[in-house]
Amino acid sequence: MNKRSYFLGMFLSSILGGLIAASAIFIYLERTPQKTYNSISERQKRISLSSKKDTAYIVPQGLDFIYAAQEVTTGVVHIRAIYSSGKYSLNPLESYLGGPSQSSGSGVIVSDDGYIVTNNHVIEDASQIEVILNDNRTYFAKVVGTDPTTDLALIKIAAESLNFVEYGDSDNVKTGEWVLAIGNPFDLNSTVTAGIVSAKARNIGILRDKNNLQIESFIQTDAAVNPGNSGGALVNLKGKLIGINTAIATPTGNYTGYSFAVPVSLVKKVIDDLLEFGAVQRALLGIRIGDMNSRIAAAENLDIFNGVYISNVNKNSAAEKAGLLPGDVIISINGTSISNVSELQEMVARNRPGNKIEVTYIRDGKKSSTQATLQNTAGNTEIITKTFDGVIEGATFQNFTPQDEDPSFKGVKIIELQEGKWKEAGIKKGFIITAIDKTTIESIEDLNRVLTNKQGGILVEGIYPDQSKGVYGVEW
Repeated sequence: MNKRSYFLGMFLSSILGGLIAASAIFIYLERTPQKTYNSISERQKRISLSSKKDTAYIVPQGLDFIYAAQEVTTGVVHIRAIYSSGKYSLNPLESYLGGPSQSSGSGVIVSDDGYIVTNNHVIEDASQIEVILNDNRTYFAKVVGTDPTTDLALIKIAAESLNFVEYGDSDNVKTGEWVLAIGNPFDLNSTVTAGIVSAKARNIGILRDKNNLQIESFIQTDAAVNPGNSGGALVNLKGKLIGINTAIATPTGNYTGYSFAVPVSLVKKVIDDLLEFGAVQRALLGIRIGDMNSRIAAAENLDIFNGVYISNVNKNSAAEKAGLLPGDVIISINGTSISNVSELQEMVARNRPGNKIEVTYIRDGKKSSTQATLQNTAGNTEIITKTFDGVIEGATFQNFTPQDEDPSFKGVKIIELQEGKWKEAGIKKGFIITAIDKTTIESIEDLNRVLTNKQGGILVEGIYPDQSKGVYGVEW
């Protein structure tokens, strides 16, 4: 066979193969059904009826964050603390002069009638506190009470039927457990982040008190928390409150891995104190203490390495009366194991003066227990309350509730007026104060608490007995 015949055969074979392939493709396309719909999305919906649902909602048991997030976000609020920069806190000219300064934080609604827990540092020294709910309703809040030693505060807004976050049990929270942090970082409302509990009873040395009464027993998590999250909720996957987000460990000012929350076991006690008495009832054992460690064990010839070492017992203190001595190592309170100072301080701080606690300790290698009756900072068991005599800057005030009119109308009435700031502002005897800087005033206690944080000037609103209204700017 010559070369010409060979190439001719190859050419004819190629043509024949192409014809066969083309015929096969033509037959296949003719037999392929044509579309019978005009919408891809409708087609997907129809096909997916018999397939699995979106896997975003199929999660392993114990890892479903959706329920908790939906349950809690409506109970977390955005707080704006406003600091007066002008003559009067609400002077409209401030908007042309740069306006008052303000800071932002979060809060947790804990009752349906408007009580909100937040951090003390969120609202400290504010001349006005604005609360924005999840549905964008806005209220002005009054301060019920604050406790710098735990960095907690209780505020109140005039609202009813609110969604609130139920208390959980921080004692049963386990290291490694999933938690959610909910707040308003960088003014991003209702932000939810997830993490795990990294540790419990952390003391990071951020709180200061002149009497050294600060309590730091934080829940540490790796849920992302940033400026604006302070005062927000830390919840478990059941949507129960286990802590109030308070601080972050960071060299930059923003989140770098760890955040810290006040445990709800302590929050509940502090908030109830503020609600009932206007001040926290601090209970003390009256001892100087330190974390037990191998160095102390070697120095004191002890064979225990966990617990709280007593280095000094105050005279006439609860500890002395209970028989505790320097050198004792406390290992439990009321049957709950104690391994460090933070845990001991938290367990004691949950009580009020006069409460009795069982203290278990090691002395000379033997375990013993005793009952201690806790005392207040004055060395007795009395409850300390804030009392107000109703006399402020030359004016004598009296709580006002009309008996024959609307009983819901409340205020503070000026019953005596001497020379002073109120009279200089043009206010007359008989004036009933109902609001200061848009914050509702219903009692002398409200008036005192609001005025405590004011400086530079206040806007006073109210009504006279003849129903004529009055608005005054008072130098403060």
